[in-house]
Amino acid sequence: MSTFTRGSTSTSTGSTSDGKNGTMNATTTEANRRPRLSGMTWLVWRQHRAAFWTILAATALSVAWIVYQRGQLVDFLDGYGYPGKSLDEADGSFEQYDDAFSFVSTGLQAIPILLGVFLGAPLIAGDLENGTAKLVAAQSMSRTRWLATKLALAGLVVVVSTGVSSAVFGWWWNPVKSEITVMDWISGAAFNTTGPVPVALTLFSVFGGVAIGVVLRRTLTAMVVTFGFTVVLQLVWGYFQMSLGNVVTVTTNKGVTGENAYPSLPHGAYEIDQSYVTGSGDLVSWGTCSESQTDAARQVCLDKADVVGWSVDYLPMSQMNAMQWFGASILFALTAGVVAFLFFWGRKRLV
Repeated sequence: MSTFTRGSTSTSTGSTSDGKNGTMNATTTEANRRPRLSGMTWLVWRQHRAAFWTILAATALSVAWIVYQRGQLVDFLDGYGYPGKSLDEADGSFEQYDDAFSFVSTGLQAIPILLGVFLGAPLIAGDLENGTAKLVAAQSMSRTRWLATKLALAGLVVVVSTGVSSAVFGWWWNPVKSEITVMDWISGAAFNTTGPVPVALTLFSVFGGVAIGVVLRRTLTAMVVTFGFTVVLQLVWGYFQMSLGNVVTVTTNKGVTGENAYPSLPHGAYEIDQSYVTGSGDLVSWGTCSESQTDAARQVCLDKADVVGWSVDYLPMSQMNAMQWFGASILFALTAGVVAFLFFWGRKRLV
């Protein structure tokens, strides 16, 4: 008991004394309590810490769930005998894993929209609307540094969260990557949720939302407009997605109705178009002669049209990685343009 009393008295005296030891203890305690971040970085993190921590926590929970799901998937595939046995023969036993892929991929595709609306749009629009920007402009810190810190921290959180989610989701999908029945690699469910694409798409959505907020200067209005912007971005991206690859064309010249007349495509290839090839090398629609009532009549029609084989355009799965990086580089370039606009605009109007 006496020992506890002396310790308590000593601590109390040290914290209130003006002596050398007391001053050192107080200084040490204050230093230990000081946050690791400082200055503008600490201020921006503290201002948006609720959004940042929510994003990081949601990412951690998603990653944990995906890791669990992959373990379940691998156990099923090992017990089923894959790849020795085709998943087409699995009937309904694989349905729960297929549904899990669909559920997670849908959520990952929604991330650019959600972060663009709820992180990007209010990031600076809120400061402009409530007057915080004017307070910052009156301090010793420059508006350029304030803007750079905001964008850097938001960008870091976006890159970490989407990068980790993309890597883990691709790791989960990899054992059945060649199975089109699970996820077609050219579809948004796979193409936009793996590799560098989700990072680039989300960064562009978030910084686009920041730019919209800076111009409109009203949080709610910026969020509504950003929602429209991100939805349109997803539609446009999906429309031009296939143009990122080099289309491969394969033709045959041994007729179109015989066995093995149709050209053989690589496993997992995405077929874009098919046509008939004439003896002169011209292409005609594959629906030519489809109105013939009998096989004999159809063959007569094909001979009359001088059809000698098939022409098929496709994208091989081997191009997926190159297409993703090419598309991501375009999105990164657009994002850099948005950032340049923000700094140009912010030099005079972020007040």
